[in-house]
Amino acid sequence: MKKTSTKLADGRELIYYDLEDDAVRDAVDRRPLERTVTTSAVRRDPLLGDSVAIASHRQGRTYHPPADECPLCPSQGERLSEIPDSSYDVVVFENRFPSLAGDSGRCEVVCFTSDHNASFADLTEEQARLVLDAWTDRTSELSHLPSVEQVFCFENRGAEIGVTLGHPHGQIYAYPFTTPRTALMLRQLAAHKEATGGENLFDAVLEHELADERVVLEGEHWVAFVPYAAHWPYEVHLYPKRRVPDLLGLDEEARTEFPKVYLELLRRFDRIFGESEPPTPYIAAWHQAPFGQLEEFDGVSRDDFALHLELFTIRRTSGKLKFLAGSESGMSVFINDVPPERAAERLREVASS
Repeated sequence: MKKTSTKLADGRELIYYDLEDDAVRDAVDRRPLERTVTTSAVRRDPLLGDSVAIASHRQGRTYHPPADECPLCPSQGERLSEIPDSSYDVVVFENRFPSLAGDSGRCEVVCFTSDHNASFADLTEEQARLVLDAWTDRTSELSHLPSVEQVFCFENRGAEIGVTLGHPHGQIYAYPFTTPRTALMLRQLAAHKEATGGENLFDAVLEHELADERVVLEGEHWVAFVPYAAHWPYEVHLYPKRRVPDLLGLDEEARTEFPKVYLELLRRFDRIFGESEPPTPYIAAWHQAPFGQLEEFDGVSRDDFALHLELFTIRRTSGKLKFLAGSESGMSVFINDVPPERAAERLREVASS
């Protein structure tokens, strides 16, 4: 992998990740852009104890442009985009309309391929490995920023999810706090450790799932399963078999196997509802240990946390979506219409050729 860092016309950082070591990335951003001005601020909810990002400048962000005006495609002639070069393998750049900025963190865009009509599932194993390396590198770099406590790499795919740009891409949020979802896991981790005299909750869950009927696919270093208490109609958790706190902890064997396992999982997701259905909308979310202090979680260290990826779709059956209505949105109590055992069975049935 070759990494080349440069600046866009408004001062934002852009980084090329290339498969070939001899790639030259010297194209200049020729757009007449002014410096980006953001109004991002984080407010803490005193009742719930969580945080909300207020970012009114995002109202003006690019919204469903035609394909020939896509800002994530490489620049061609006088059609200038966020990527100055005429081609790329993987690109990461600071979001022009960030939810978090400055002392409130940082937001980045990850372009998986220059092919506008592709998806992550269309990537080769070599390309998917390059994305993994980019995620890992950005996790490392962002963790050293003084305002950052947790790094979240994720992909939103599909208009039903709310994606406003059709180009295959994901995002990275660098939060200035530990996210509520992670805090819940850390509290459960601490409670289980105390109640069992030191047993790791993630290890116990993984051992239980490996022995159950909800395993979807398994490699030498990774396992994917539908969790016992899945929140979403089709939800899969992907774990490395050796517990590590973040992407930086993966060894070379796990990194090598990841593309094959993950691409197979994504391709199965696109087959859940049949070949005649549109591509399955999904969210793919990496859970990593926070880089900040964990004093509030008694007896828990970063090494107790288990890196894992959560992949789920909001489509519950052909032509129907799972909406977060009263119970889910009002009380955070999910009601799942698809039994996890049936979801796992379906995902095994649609193994790609």
